[in-house]
Amino acid sequence: MIESDVDGLNAGYARLLLEEYLENPEAVPSEWRALFESGSSELVATHPGLARLLETLAADGNGHVAAPAPPQPAPPPPAPAAAPAPAAAPPDETLLGAVAAGMALVKAHRTHGHLAAHLDPLGSEPPGDPALEAERLVPKLTPELQAQVPARLLRTYVPGETLAEVLPKLRETYCGTSAYELEHISDHEERVWLRQAIESGRYRTPLSADEKRRLLAQLTEVEGFERFLRRAFLGQKQFSIEGLDVMVPMLDETIGLAAEAGAHEVVIGMAHRGRLSVLAHTLGRPYETILREFEGERTIDAVAADPEGGTGDVKYHLGAAGVRSTPTGEVTVTLAANPSHLEAVDPVVEGRTRAEQTDRGTREGLHDPRVAMPILIHGDASFPGQGIVAETLNLANLAGYSTGGTLHLIANNQIGFTTDPVEGRSTRYSSDLAKGFDVPIIHVNADDAEAAIAAIRLAMAFRRRFSSDVVVDLVGYRRHGHNEQDEAAYTQPLMAEKIARHPSVRQLFAERLAEEGVLRADETERLLQGVETRLRAAHESLRSSFGGQGSPSPVREGHIPRSSGTEVVTAVAADRLRALNEELLTVPEGFTVHPKLAKQLERRVAALDEGTIDWGQAEALAFGSLLVEGIPIRLTGQDTERGTFSHRHMALHDARTGEVYKPIQHLAEASASFEVHNSPLSELAAVGFEYGYSIAAPETLVLWEAQFGDFVNGAQIVVDQFLVSGLSKWRQTSRLTLLLPHGYEGNGPEHSSARLERFLQLAAQENIRIANCTTAAQLFHLLRRQALDASARPLVVMTPKGLLRLRQAASTLQELSDEAFRPLLDDPEAQREQVRRLVLCSGKIYYDIVGHEARAEASDVAVARLEQLYPFPVAAAAELARSYPALEEVVWAQEEPQNMGAWRAIRHRLEEALPETVPLDYVGRPWRASPSEGYPTAHLREQDRIVREALGG
Repeated sequence: MIESDVDGLNAGYARLLLEEYLENPEAVPSEWRALFESGSSELVATHPGLARLLETLAADGNGHVAAPAPPQPAPPPPAPAAAPAPAAAPPDETLLGAVAAGMALVKAHRTHGHLAAHLDPLGSEPPGDPALEAERLVPKLTPELQAQVPARLLRTYVPGETLAEVLPKLRETYCGTSAYELEHISDHEERVWLRQAIESGRYRTPLSADEKRRLLAQLTEVEGFERFLRRAFLGQKQFSIEGLDVMVPMLDETIGLAAEAGAHEVVIGMAHRGRLSVLAHTLGRPYETILREFEGERTIDAVAADPEGGTGDVKYHLGAAGVRSTPTGEVTVTLAANPSHLEAVDPVVEGRTRAEQTDRGTREGLHDPRVAMPILIHGDASFPGQGIVAETLNLANLAGYSTGGTLHLIANNQIGFTTDPVEGRSTRYSSDLAKGFDVPIIHVNADDAEAAIAAIRLAMAFRRRFSSDVVVDLVGYRRHGHNEQDEAAYTQPLMAEKIARHPSVRQLFAERLAEEGVLRADETERLLQGVETRLRAAHESLRSSFGGQGSPSPVREGHIPRSSGTEVVTAVAADRLRALNEELLTVPEGFTVHPKLAKQLERRVAALDEGTIDWGQAEALAFGSLLVEGIPIRLTGQDTERGTFSHRHMALHDARTGEVYKPIQHLAEASASFEVHNSPLSELAAVGFEYGYSIAAPETLVLWEAQFGDFVNGAQIVVDQFLVSGLSKWRQTSRLTLLLPHGYEGNGPEHSSARLERFLQLAAQENIRIANCTTAAQLFHLLRRQALDASARPLVVMTPKGLLRLRQAASTLQELSDEAFRPLLDDPEAQREQVRRLVLCSGKIYYDIVGHEARAEASDVAVARLEQLYPFPVAAAAELARSYPALEEVVWAQEEPQNMGAWRAIRHRLEEALPETVPLDYVGRPWRASPSEGYPTAHLREQDRIVREALGG
């Protein structure tokens, strides 16, 4: 920091910090301490007594040790003995008590002032708190006693010489139309900074006349837009923002401050309330495009005339992007598409932001949180009610997930759909959840437009200083029902009556500006008329564009582009693989790998020649080969660095020092980043985060691994609403890959199945890919194909457990260097002319079948593996059946119950591939409510039965 950083805007803050420094140098940030100790600032030079401090400043820079003392003069002759000093007067206990009470009163305002704040635009009285009442303290702080308490003893930052002068300003600060919760924060520096920032008022400076005019113009555009939509499209849903209109100017202020701090992109996530206004006024989406969505509900012409065809989702779920110009440069503003699961978009926004902040051209993926910023707009019922909010808050300070601070803006209607707050949460405020994460909370009355802007300025300053999340609780109301077809008075008649009589924030602000002489009443009315005129013109222009064109074209359904069909070369030269293998096993000199692990890694040296490349080694080689080809990779999940089953070991830990080393981040020829992070024990937010990252970084192979496959159940909302349908609804492509351990090994119902059937049920129009590999080479080629295929699709892999080290599932170097992924693997030992029965299966059960004692006697049985379950390899399956001339029957064998697994989803595909004379039968567990047995012995008996039946026993 240099002297020029202290200007008129923050000089008051600098002087406060200087006072703090003189009392305790360690209490101020290091950059300010360096400035004060330099002596170069005018602020320093003019401060009384500071020259003496600088003269005695010790070399340690803290002023704790005095400089060497000058030579002492000769001592004077001894003086006559002095008379005893009179005893000190006893302290004034009343005044001492008043000082203590004053300090308690200051603390009460900081801690509980929000309980007396006037936050409700509808006028409900705040509950207050006895600790805020000066005359209820002991001693009673009368005005006369307050006047005797020096303000400097109270450590406040509001102006005034005594408590009597300070107290009214404290009340105005903490109990007005803004309120603050900060004393729960565990970090002392953050608490002190917030107290100084709030009490000094440096972020609540009055707006200039021009700023007030611009703010009124923004409020007028919002209100005029919502009113026009309601009149022009009576009865259609728009989920109006009215009652929280000031949220739009708040977003504008946020974007400008984010740009000033270095952001090039702002990513916003929000549900449907107010979304259309944000699209129009924050992202700058033309009125015509929004009006077209409304006209689309009236006439087929509206969407048929659109060259892009019909939309795949309702208008208040759609995402968009726009470019905003700010005084410090242009900013891309992205509004993420969101389904009706209100808070589901939260981690998606965080993931998108993190991708924008990451330099994937560096080996570790350097993270710069300044370049992008996330904003999450929450509902007051959904913020405490939906667990994904807590999961997302928990990501904020994790190394692999942090985005440098999120602005959480609660759009507080003081009502759910029809549910009152007392029925929807157990806390006083909807924002209380954030306290558990040390997040400061700013409450503000939505009818005080200037206070709302000040709240954003404070929040953004805190984020910039501490890279931390901030919550702004914007307390307003909902002028209409949950939607425009809903009657709020059915369930909240008194609130609805109050709202009907209550003027809008635009009206209130316009009246205030008229009183101040900033704008006349007729000027404010002309502003509103101008907005309505522009909207009418846009509507008329739109309607004329599709009127009188004859018969409309048929509406085209949102078409999902098919896969490219091009063959992806996934083989890698043997020499390249050998070189990569050597680098992946190299650690720095002096680094001590755990002795037990060292033996496992040593086996990978010989594996290339012995043909024993296992799952973990094949995966590492696939990743390494992609990195040298310039493909970034991000791998996260539950215990992913090591792997649940201790097969991966991407991060090595020095057995003596604990130092961590990741060989894959040190490949000599790598030209892209490799990120690997253990995730929190969360599925919904963790998978949502990776989905968001993948759509913002389409060139990156993003993978998430579950500890056990069934854990993905916790992320079902993201799977349903984003992963499998995002392309159809919003044209969002992703190559997110889910690694889900799957297979029946006697570990009980929960740790056996990754619920393959659910993914197959969701598969259509080539929206996803589903695979269940049985060899290390197949995984190698599958991962490389997923990264290199021009047609990005999510991939779901049923990964094995027992096969990870099974010798029969290992692969040779040649299989990696010369072959490709094969969706269907034939029986390599079948005598084709003798085969009467063809057993088709997928995954681990293949090894149970071919390794069973009854296999040797079943010479007329061939066992083939379906490695890609979706898209189903129809042509390959038909060719396989034709290749057995004596074939009499085909059996589908699976471990899962008949109502689970692949059977019900692929049965019709198998029947299509078979000759009419060849029947198709099922072998597996019968229909069951639970995936598998709970006892290992029962599991073994059932597996044995399935295998024997599959082989014809």
